[in-house]
Amino acid sequence: MKVLHVIARMNVGGTARYVGRLVESDPSAILATGYVQGAEAEDPCVSSLTVRRVSRMGRSINPVADHFAFRSLRKIIRDEKPDIVHSHTFKAGFLARLVGGNFARVHTFHGHLFDDASFSSLQKFLITFIEKFLARRTDVLVSVGKKVGAELREAGIGSSSTWVSIPPGVDALPVVDRTIARKALGYSDDRVLVGWMARVTSVKNPMLLLEVAKKMPSVSFVLAGGGDMLDEVQSLAPSNLSVIGWADASNFWSAVDIALSTSDNEGMPVALIEAQLAGVPVVCTDVGSNGEVIENGITGFVVQKSADAIASALEKLLSSDEMRASFGRVAKVRAAVEFGVPAMLDKHVGLYKGLVSRS
Repeated sequence: MKVLHVIARMNVGGTARYVGRLVESDPSAILATGYVQGAEAEDPCVSSLTVRRVSRMGRSINPVADHFAFRSLRKIIRDEKPDIVHSHTFKAGFLARLVGGNFARVHTFHGHLFDDASFSSLQKFLITFIEKFLARRTDVLVSVGKKVGAELREAGIGSSSTWVSIPPGVDALPVVDRTIARKALGYSDDRVLVGWMARVTSVKNPMLLLEVAKKMPSVSFVLAGGGDMLDEVQSLAPSNLSVIGWADASNFWSAVDIALSTSDNEGMPVALIEAQLAGVPVVCTDVGSNGEVIENGITGFVVQKSADAIASALEKLLSSDEMRASFGRVAKVRAAVEFGVPAMLDKHVGLYKGLVSRS
């Protein structure tokens, strides 16, 4: 059984690690991918994988480049003769599922764009229309979270019989001594620290983080990540918010006391799972499957997308050392049970075997 995974680009983040895990766990698996663009960086996991590069494939929609990417991907599929082509995210799913051939088709939604402000209403309509069409050419549709899958089905994409939900499997990061971790982030004291780690781009809504930091001037915030909005965020950041660029996740989650996510749109964010595995309570916006990662009122708070709601939740955690410690202990145990790597891999292997046995 040979599986070819297809993704537009492997930029640093949870989706790349999810896909990388699947490829590295199977010696016969191959990754077909394009290149990162602009301010993005490629995830280090790519260097250890079997990779076929798809010429001119990237996230941006470009009819000429996409035509050449389609031809390149079609050649790779014909050369490799996979039993299963498993695509990830829209662009790769669009191109891969248009290629004809005798192989099973699987597509994973790592989120959706319904709340993504970087897409216009017309773009969202067209993409949803295309996904409805492509769903008829797909054997199995996978969502990383149950809520994400439910919202896509409500939009008319696929039927309940073609959908499965497979949450990401995440390894706990190495624990770093708190003092050492804080020094790596540029802190030498023991103040309570609220940490935000993500791509600094519109869908992650770093501007909402700035609003929250301005409302809470006595609280220390740190933003880690890179992206097309990094310079703008740095120029507008208040004095209680440090913008440090990309940081080692082990150091970051060992150094901060509370994790914060202000996203407009999410699938099932690996960064928040890593925070929970590190015993860090989380405050996050109620988007995508965030509520499946965070158990509201038990391991953190899942709130509306407003600075007031976020600030209120943060105040509860900041005012109680006992609550932070309790939430962190439960989070660590729960995340290890719900988001284990072996379970994720086993579910994919079972899915693939079922498809191959049908053919």
